[in-house]
Amino acid sequence: MMRIALISDIHGNLTALETALEHIGTQDVAHIICLGDVAAQGPQPREVIERLRELEIPVVMGNTDHWLLNPLPPDIIQQDERRETEIELWSAAQLGAAELETVADYRPTLFRDFGHGFTLLCYHGSPRSYEDRVEPTTPEETLNDWFSEERALVYAGGHTHEAMVRRYGKSMLVNPGSVGQTVYQTAGGRDVQPTWAEYGLLAWNDGALSITLQRVPYSKDELSRAVRRSGMPHADYWLDNWRS
Repeated sequence: MMRIALISDIHGNLTALETALEHIGTQDVAHIICLGDVAAQGPQPREVIERLRELEIPVVMGNTDHWLLNPLPPDIIQQDERRETEIELWSAAQLGAAELETVADYRPTLFRDFGHGFTLLCYHGSPRSYEDRVEPTTPEETLNDWFSEERALVYAGGHTHEAMVRRYGKSMLVNPGSVGQTVYQTAGGRDVQPTWAEYGLLAWNDGALSITLQRVPYSKDELSRAVRRSGMPHADYWLDNWRS
């Protein structure tokens, strides 16, 4: 049996990443692949990049990864957007030449052929663009446009921060969710962020494929301490939506 772990959308949350990695370490995986959005918008952008590099985990380019290479603020209208932009700019300012060089080496897609029919294509949004959103309701015609030139048993991407498994023809579409910035909507319609790290697990056993979506809790207190130590601006605002 071969097991592959998929992680995505860490967003500078080292606390969540270490929790996910510890759990992955109990799953007898052969490879870990990251689907992008590694560092921006969180308290430990440099440390997350260094950790992935230390473990030699391949990473595909996400939209916020690309932004870090040329961090120009968008037009700012709302107060919340101003704070979020200042956090993003702070994240970019924490990176030195070595970290930026690492991010610049991230590729738009990554293809792996593990043999015996087990093939995997990784991307952030879609194979076409890291801005695309593959969702449970994405029309088949749209998927055909995005995937028509690709061939893999499993297509894996992130970006939406919503874990998903969906059949597409003879293939499977997988989104492992978000390691560091999981989001769900309350009954009142408010988006909140729970303190759990999400990842996906692919298992291939003699032609049989299984896909498991994992959710591992971590400490909000530990996350809060990391935020306070980091010097990230608007710490109270950033932490306000997190729920243990």
